[in-house]
Amino acid sequence: MKKAEVAELYRLLADRTPEPETELESVNDFTLLVAVVLSAQATDASVNIATRELFKTVNTPRAMLDYGEERLRDTIKTIGLFNTKAKNVILLSRILVEQFDGEVPRDRDLLMALPGVGRKTANVVMNTAFGAETFAVDTHVFRVSNRTGLAPGKNPLDVELKLDAVTPPPYRRDAHHLLILHGRYVCKARVPECWRCVIADICRYKPKTPPPGTVAKAKGRPLARPPSPVRSKRSVRT
Repeated sequence: MKKAEVAELYRLLADRTPEPETELESVNDFTLLVAVVLSAQATDASVNIATRELFKTVNTPRAMLDYGEERLRDTIKTIGLFNTKAKNVILLSRILVEQFDGEVPRDRDLLMALPGVGRKTANVVMNTAFGAETFAVDTHVFRVSNRTGLAPGKNPLDVELKLDAVTPPPYRRDAHHLLILHGRYVCKARVPECWRCVIADICRYKPKTPPPGTVAKAKGRPLARPPSPVRSKRSVRT
């Protein structure tokens, strides 16, 4: 994709969503970190339901340690892999208290050293909490980057590095949120909704999905539904 097309792609997404932000609910940097850790292999909506009341009172590493692993496990039991996630949250809370005076570090490598925190989670926290120009690549960002031709790559790190290289300055801070929201609500995994996509003319994906109720044909045959994405093995460190 040419530089002018990249800039236009981001402009169109930004015009549609001028102030994109995470859909995970949090009250401070610590609860954001916890929410992102819990969101691995889970939806933002499910995490919000489980943590909305919790974060009203348990919103510091010390408070989380006092709350305890057993109570936390019961609180988040509606979220997938809740046993491991509860253990990781307690462990990372202890490290924050003992090594960082209860503060969330502003360094990606330090964040990635915490239990349950991988590169994607660290990038989300760096970007959302501290305003860093990082590019967290989840399943939505990976899909959109490859389908559109914006930053094709075989794995999340490939895509992240390409996004870092091609994303122009005006959009670097919000790029992650613009792409994830587009993937979540328009460029969906099973059937992308090309008929209402603001970047359809730039996107490399073909054939475009027609509006519901219409019959599109390619070479005289009905347009087939795109194949379902291959799901990777579950992991709670993302």
